Amino acid sequence: MGHMEFYKPIIVMIVMQFTYGAVSITTRASLLEGMNPRVFVFYRQAFATLVMAPVAYFSSRNKTTRCIGWKSFWLIFLASLIGITISQMVFLEGLYLASSSAGSAIFNLVPAITFVAASIIGYEPVNIRSLRTIAKIFGTIVCVTSAAAMALIKGPKLLNTHLPSSNSLLLNSTEIDNLWLLGCFCLFASSCCWSFWLIIQVPVTKSFPDHLSLSAWMCFMATVQSGAFLLISDPHLDAWKITSYFQFGSVLYAAIVGSGISIILQSWIIQKRGPVFSAMFNPLNTVVVTIFASIFLKEQIYVGSAVGAVGIVIGLYIVLWGKAKDLEELKEQQEKNTMVSEKDQTDVVEVLVDEANINEPLLSKETNKF
Repeated sequence: MGHMEFYKPIIVMIVMQFTYGAVSITTRASLLEGMNPRVFVFYRQAFATLVMAPVAYFSSRNKTTRCIGWKSFWLIFLASLIGITISQMVFLEGLYLASSSAGSAIFNLVPAITFVAASIIGYEPVNIRSLRTIAKIFGTIVCVTSAAAMALIKGPKLLNTHLPSSNSLLLNSTEIDNLWLLGCFCLFASSCCWSFWLIIQVPVTKSFPDHLSLSAWMCFMATVQSGAFLLISDPHLDAWKITSYFQFGSVLYAAIVGSGISIILQSWIIQKRGPVFSAMFNPLNTVVVTIFASIFLKEQIYVGSAVGAVGIVIGLYIVLWGKAKDLEELKEQQEKNTMVSEKDQTDVVEVLVDEANINEPLLSKETNKF
């Protein structure tokens, strides 16, 4: 039983990487079938809201009701705009123009980008003389360099046929030879948005600590935001149509699994093993997506892309090693503070016992007098 408890998080993370890979493959297949990327984002968030809202309601029904204030509202609105609406729309543009394997590989830049942004803001301590800080800086450089190599050295695009131009905001004004580079740039921009979303979570969760309700609110606000953007970019209602059962199924699967169940499982994994353990499995998603994409979508794998993806994974693990050392030091410091606190309490008890022992003979003498 103990061994099973140990392997449960590992099994869950492996299964989740396969489900994430399925989300990437089915999403790209829907886009290549002709589905509008912005419509996909809108329906995905709408379905995710329908899934998350009841879960959040019933989970917090017995808790003390907590109204959302204006500060929490605007923080959640900003987090939804950057981390969901803009991030997913730009990501799908990149997925549409480049490939699902490139999207999965470049998304591994998130820990490195988060480290740079958090260091600039002041959330991440930087000590240039520390080995773990040097490792995080070096890993970040490796990640970014590999991503640039993956985009620039790639050359021709992956697909054998030209991509349709009707559903992309960027394709009509771009030469065909530059689609791969533009797609990688969109994927990089999406990774930056997601990194900023992770940083924004610090004040957001502090202002509104109910995670399930927070997720439901974000999905709802992202639905409103993406719907407003869709009205501006595609005012004709014909663009909102889902034209096949496969497109409907891929949107529903991405909403339930990618935006619903995964949030609950990720929270459970982080609670059990911590965020670093969760991030360690991200490169497995790159391998899964690359294999599935080459089989089902006929995506070709070139040397430049493969080398860049491997470099991103190596840089990711170097950054994660530095973060793991930070967590170890933080845990040791917390244990040390706990031991000091317990020692202080023990000293206080010993002082009180000594005082009681000293006063006991005096009380006995006073009692004998009577």
